[in-house]
Amino acid sequence: MIFSIDFYKNITVVLLLITLYACENHVVEDSITVASVVSDSCDPNLSFAKMVQPIIEQRCTRCHGGSQAPDLRTYNDIRTNASRIQSAVVSRRMPLGGSLTNAQITIIDCWITNGALDN
Repeated sequence: MIFSIDFYKNITVVLLLITLYACENHVVEDSITVASVVSDSCDPNLSFAKMVQPIIEQRCTRCHGGSQAPDLRTYNDIRTNASRIQSAVVSRRMPLGGSLTNAQITIIDCWITNGALDN
């Protein structure tokens, strides 16, 4: 099958845009992986009110503040969606427009791993 030159140009542009988007959303902090940080320093008594809720309010509720599912405005909303939040944050799919820092990911992951307590 033979494709036109325009087809190859369009494919090249799409691939370039995907590459640029991926680079823009890549957060480089250090060479320590989130998984190794969580296993080494995860505090089971991490405070929702002091540590987790501020991250959610600053980085998530702009989109997930009632107008887009899941709603993450209250502890019950966050607790109900904890596994979805954990998956999206650890994989860096969320928040859109840029990832959380490794420290923020560690805090959320640790809190959810330890039962997502309202403390």
